[in-house]
Amino acid sequence: MHFDIQVFVGTLLSSVFLLPALTTLFVTLAAMALGIAVGFFGAVGALSRWTLVRGLTRVYVGLFRGVPVLVQIVFWYDAVAEMTNNDVNLPALVAGVIALGMHEGAYMTEIIRAGLMSVDPGQRDAARALGMTAPMTMRRIILPQALRIIIPPTGNQFISMLKTTSLLFTIAVNEIFGKGSDIYSQNFKYFEVLCVVSLWYLALTALLTAAQTRIERRFGTPAGGDAERRRGVFSRLFGFNAPATTA
Repeated sequence: MHFDIQVFVGTLLSSVFLLPALTTLFVTLAAMALGIAVGFFGAVGALSRWTLVRGLTRVYVGLFRGVPVLVQIVFWYDAVAEMTNNDVNLPALVAGVIALGMHEGAYMTEIIRAGLMSVDPGQRDAARALGMTAPMTMRRIILPQALRIIIPPTGNQFISMLKTTSLLFTIAVNEIFGKGSDIYSQNFKYFEVLCVVSLWYLALTALLTAAQTRIERRFGTPAGGDAERRRGVFSRLFGFNAPATTA
């Protein structure tokens, strides 16, 4: 086997993958944001007192986890346009984000549900006795504790999503693998180009891993005692200072 070092280095140092890398990162973040939002409401639905809501949530989770993600991508890009006589014709990037986000939402539903269930139900009763509203209880009592369970698998899902974006080349989204396939279909240097593609994915994966580690440390065992525990989810996530307390 002859490895063409010039093609490898030239492709690696060129700027042709910069925009596809940004597109891949954007799709990853946008799809995960959609998946987390859908997963949160799905988790609330899975824990609902209403049988119908729980049943619909189970159907959603089973459907979107059971159908291959590639089928879902093609469905949102091609089948939706056909079903609506092209009245709804989603751009490839939008269809890709929706497909990946709805698929991810099914997994995030289970992850967030497990995190919410890990919090002692007695704390909800105590918050209600103190006069807290349900949204305040969720934001200041439940989520800060549940996030310790939710964040590690969510970080893994981010990395998995980054790699799953490569499937969007089937609908001509200009992501990393799609750009690589365009290049090696012209110069036929499959091995060299795929090595460059792999290095780009590894670099983005390292970036997400570093972000995951930082967030996990922030939501780890509180070093500030009770004052740290009293901080809400948003103040702990973004580093806001806790409100001063009186003796």
